[in-house]
Amino acid sequence: MLYKEEDYLQLSGIQHFAFCRRQWALAYVELQWAENVRTVEGKLLHEKAHDVSSEEKRGDLIISRAMPVYSRELGISGECDVVEFHRSDVGISLSGREGKYEVVPIEYKRGRPKQNDVDILQLTAQAMCLEEMLCCEIQSGYLYYGETRHRSKVTFDEAVRKRVRDSFLEMHQYYERRYTPRVKRTKSCNACSLKDICLPALGVGKSATSYIDKALLQED
Repeated sequence: MLYKEEDYLQLSGIQHFAFCRRQWALAYVELQWAENVRTVEGKLLHEKAHDVSSEEKRGDLIISRAMPVYSRELGISGECDVVEFHRSDVGISLSGREGKYEVVPIEYKRGRPKQNDVDILQLTAQAMCLEEMLCCEIQSGYLYYGETRHRSKVTFDEAVRKRVRDSFLEMHQYYERRYTPRVKRTKSCNACSLKDICLPALGVGKSATSYIDKALLQED
């Protein structure tokens, strides 16, 4: 199945979906959003990554910033923070450039590497878009973290690619139904920028039946 452009979801949404399906639905289906210090710091880091000309060349290296990408197969569109094109005999041809180049996507993140794989899924989705657009194969890319100032290599194996495909399929199903999942409260809720909109504490209270039963007992 190939999606039409008007049905594309935002690529970056996969990190929110993997973190919390309800957070994604509130932001991307209901269009509710709120900033906190983490989202502001992340936005500033991305602006810094984009705060230069869209393309520059350093010897055998071409650096493209804020590169638009899409996938008709996944039904998504978005933007890569940085895509590096390394001159290589096993790479692809680029219009207006001599030689061949290997494609390496790089995503910028605040903080340090996470215990979960939300950033890995987002980077993998970017790579899958680039593969479809450029008719190439991309084996790996990098996550750059602002706190450690270090690149972490990510290998795009079949397991993570399947998770990306499955996630976007589920996201499309939710979006078509305009469905927002119920709260599943975790310790991560306290750091979520949508905590005051989501109100997770209300979603884990007693059921209405329990409340009524307790009220009736008090009356007796």
